[in-house]
Amino acid sequence: MFEFLEGSVVDITPTHIVLLVGGVGYLINTADPYRFKVDETKVVRVYIYQSVSDTAILLFGFPTIEDKQIFEKLISVSGIGPKSALAILAGNDRDGLISAINNEDVKFLTKFPGVGKKTARQIILDMQGKLDDISSNTPGLPKDNPHTEKSPELADALSALAALGYGAKQIDGIEPDLTKQSGLSTDEYLSLGLKLLMH
Repeated sequence: MFEFLEGSVVDITPTHIVLLVGGVGYLINTADPYRFKVDETKVVRVYIYQSVSDTAILLFGFPTIEDKQIFEKLISVSGIGPKSALAILAGNDRDGLISAINNEDVKFLTKFPGVGKKTARQIILDMQGKLDDISSNTPGLPKDNPHTEKSPELADALSALAALGYGAKQIDGIEPDLTKQSGLSTDEYLSLGLKLLMH
């Protein structure tokens, strides 16, 4: 039904954003809510996938059409639901994901929450060679910055990791490395945290 919505971001949580469009606030689940910024004066375009089930109508949003296309391909794989697909996209490493699928890198894929070996092999079987036409647009990761204590931005990033399905033990394991960084935005902390979890 929806291809995209244009409006202003009025709220951000670890799992979703609220986009104000023509007086209506749309709750949109997204892989990395902190890639968006709350700014009622700025109009942003969010590409939308609408999921309709017996119990709910949900909106999933993406900053680019390529992310939406990958999401749609992921949820068509048996064993991959929207939450797992968002966790895979949150890594923001489109090239790495496409390379892992094309090179049958099961180990890379099983690092995502909710993806076991069987599901990873199914992803490869269903998607191998089908993502090559999706262009890459992976932003750079933040540079190292020494020492800082936990900031509100870091706390939000840790909450977002938990919302994506990573366990407390995994998050606790990378928190010291994240705490060493200084002055990063929530999005940068989240990107760095996902990078650490994937290694």
